[in-house]
Amino acid sequence: MLVAVDHVQLAAPPGSEDALRAYYVDVLGMTEIPKPPVLAARGGCWFEAGYVQLHIGVENDFRAAKKAHPGLRVTRIEEYAARLESLGAPVTWDDNLPGHLRFYSQDPVGNRLEFLEPVRRSGRGE
Repeated sequence: MLVAVDHVQLAAPPGSEDALRAYYVDVLGMTEIPKPPVLAARGGCWFEAGYVQLHIGVENDFRAAKKAHPGLRVTRIEEYAARLESLGAPVTWDDNLPGHLRFYSQDPVGNRLEFLEPVRRSGRGE
């Protein structure tokens, strides 16, 4: 039986690990976690924050997905969005999910990320 999502795998082009580390650690506030040695030899990097793990693997013919994305639940979403913007990450708000505040951003290689927070009231900033 399914009990939880263990991790989400994203892809990136070869040689992008340093840019990804800067984004996922410095901008998003995640922690890099070591990959097992046999997997580390393939490149890429893994990150976590709380119960969330994102694994980023290298693809030689990488193309960022236009719609596919992980949905990451956050707290204090407006402060978090301001943090991302102040560090140069794009933030695009989307009001189309009732009961939630949410925005999209992109990592340095174009992976789409959704950030959302459930709310009891409607609208952002009320």
